[in-house]
Amino acid sequence: MEETKKEEIKEEAVAPTTAKKERKPRKKKEETVKSEAGAEEPKKEETKSKKKKKKQALVLRGKRKESIARATIRAGKGNVRINHMKLEAYYSNKYIRDIVRQPLSYLGPETLSIDISIDVIGGGMMGQAQAARTAIANALVEYFPDQNLKEKFLSIDRSLLIEDVRRVEPKKFKGPKARARFQKSYR
Repeated sequence: MEETKKEEIKEEAVAPTTAKKERKPRKKKEETVKSEAGAEEPKKEETKSKKKKKKQALVLRGKRKESIARATIRAGKGNVRINHMKLEAYYSNKYIRDIVRQPLSYLGPETLSIDISIDVIGGGMMGQAQAARTAIANALVEYFPDQNLKEKFLSIDRSLLIEDVRRVEPKKFKGPKARARFQKSYR
């Protein structure tokens, strides 16, 4: 009797306890609509999808000195924002604002149909403005492929599309700057 109990216990222990249970997929309940006759009929699916289509957006970058700008362009009302602030609020200097808006001035009336959001990090005010200018110009070329903006921008100013590769030379020892040396004094 004790042997049979031990065998039953061994069989239970050997049985796989970690086996996954198979689940049957649930059937969706069909929505029904009562017809005029009183009989229930399956509801027809709506042809319009409730999901909204995402608007097309492009993200392109521009660099200048230590600044990196990423411009996001999408359909809109003609707003230009830098670091989530309006352009006029971010740059109080009119000259710098004109540098950022320069690619938009060559586009024409299409500027009122797009929104541009620019995220800029690093560098100073002028470096950031010139990086944003390059990012906007590259984004416009990609967003409006049917227009010949690339050739137009290259003929006006090459730095609108092509990043300036010049960087600050690092400082060396035995001097206050990269090339200048400390003065020697004999008195």
